[in-house]
Amino acid sequence: MQWRTCVLLLCVTAALADDEWREVKTAQGIVRGRKHPTEDIYTFYNIPYATAPVGVDKFKAPLPPPIWSEPYDAINQQVVCPQSILMPISDLQPVQQGNCLIANVFVPNTDEKNLSVVVYVHGGAFVMGWGDIFEATQLMNKKDIIIVNFNYRLSVHGFLCLGTEDAPGNAGMKDQVALLRWVQKNIASFGGNPDDVTIIGYSAGSASVDLLMLSKSAEGLFHRVVPESGGNLAAFSIQRDPVEIAKKFARQLNFTNVDDIYALEEFYKTAPLELLMSDPFFDKTDSTFMFGPCVERNIGEEAFLIESPLTTLKNGNFKKLPVLYGFAEMEGLFRIDFFPFWKQMMNDKFSDFLPADLKFKSEGEREHVANKIKRFYFGNGPVSEDNILQYVNFFTDVIFAYPMLWATKLHVEAGNNQVYLYEYSFVDEDVPVVPHTNIRGANHCAQSFAVLDGKNLTHLSHTDESLATPEYQEMKKTIREIWYNFIKTGKPVPEGSSLPAWPAAGADRSPHMSLGQKIELRGVLLEERTRFWDDIYQRYYREPVPPPAPQEY
Repeated sequence: MQWRTCVLLLCVTAALADDEWREVKTAQGIVRGRKHPTEDIYTFYNIPYATAPVGVDKFKAPLPPPIWSEPYDAINQQVVCPQSILMPISDLQPVQQGNCLIANVFVPNTDEKNLSVVVYVHGGAFVMGWGDIFEATQLMNKKDIIIVNFNYRLSVHGFLCLGTEDAPGNAGMKDQVALLRWVQKNIASFGGNPDDVTIIGYSAGSASVDLLMLSKSAEGLFHRVVPESGGNLAAFSIQRDPVEIAKKFARQLNFTNVDDIYALEEFYKTAPLELLMSDPFFDKTDSTFMFGPCVERNIGEEAFLIESPLTTLKNGNFKKLPVLYGFAEMEGLFRIDFFPFWKQMMNDKFSDFLPADLKFKSEGEREHVANKIKRFYFGNGPVSEDNILQYVNFFTDVIFAYPMLWATKLHVEAGNNQVYLYEYSFVDEDVPVVPHTNIRGANHCAQSFAVLDGKNLTHLSHTDESLATPEYQEMKKTIREIWYNFIKTGKPVPEGSSLPAWPAAGADRSPHMSLGQKIELRGVLLEERTRFWDDIYQRYYREPVPPPAPQEY
């Protein structure tokens, strides 16, 4: 009797062990994922989807991923790409390393196949962040979605753009394309459908998925797009003159021979990443973060972007896909911490705060336009505590809202009749008031944090959602329903939904869905402010330029 009991216990233990782990055969070898501690899903962390070149090749496109003969335990090792600022989100200390191109795959506990796939692209101004900084497992409650997040190279490491063989540009975006190709090749092994992929991104990740939609190198790798607070026409999304930016930063690092392109390239190739990643670039007043995607020079290799996003949107030479497109009402709160320092700077010389994608024939013209913009937002008085909400509106518009509204118009004019436009404005008692006011506003990417696991931006760890107010819990439920609908059908409100009908937007940026205390369809979004910026950008837009051929220096 005793030996039978022992055998039974061994069988139970083996069954539990089998349930704890799940093996998947990928093109690289077998990976072993573990059961999530609280959700009915399996997690596969830290899977190399490509290999980042190192040393003097560190700015080149990614290389193929490694292969292995023994099962690979896909556990969370908190690997992140080199960056100047790390936000702790757990007891694990993130490990920075140059070869950082790893994917995390979240699979529901089901035997069903051909599940929808969501690829989430993290934000962080192209200078910080990592794939698993937030998760979106609550979208998986119906067990019919697989979610993938991942790292890509950042800042100088990912976006030095000299137009040379060793630093052609857009390494970080080529990482993203490599990830999408990895998904196409491997996701069926996890139970996913490679012909049913939605890419979603927040902030710089939003700009990323918006750019991926225009890139020929990414065409056919996904089927729906959700950019959350960041567009391909934003000043921070594309370097205006990448070689000049590279020169400027090299001078900051005390390198002086910047006009010799090969000497400049050698400086960057041999400088340690610790030095190159020392500046987070968060305090720039021109609505950029210095390094980011660029228009590449044709050097005979596969490029990510060979013409400006505006050109591509205008000529319509991109695949028209369903797009869920929008931003939060007070995106400009992103810059609220700078207000005590910047208000006087704005009064002294407002032209320093014009976005980098404007150009002028003379300094006089620049000052004239700057004064026109300042009057539009602040009247004839100074920037002060009394009009801090206009400070917020200004940065909302120049960094996030206007670029996305401009692109909406161009999408529709190019024949895309599947752009669903929204503004997220929900706030509750947990949202702090804007300084010097009694008004609350939805901060940068507030809609993203309604979708993602965790309570809000100020709680970077995965907080217990039961601590949220009932109102916010209900809003999270609604937003997740909208996102789920779009992932599954390409429409945020399919027929038969209890939500208000949501038609696609026209060229006039109407209608749009207001996602606030009340969910309701409204007309033109930010009509007066958008019309104002339409006039400015029609007159003064500065196209990004690719690096010139080296002999032209």
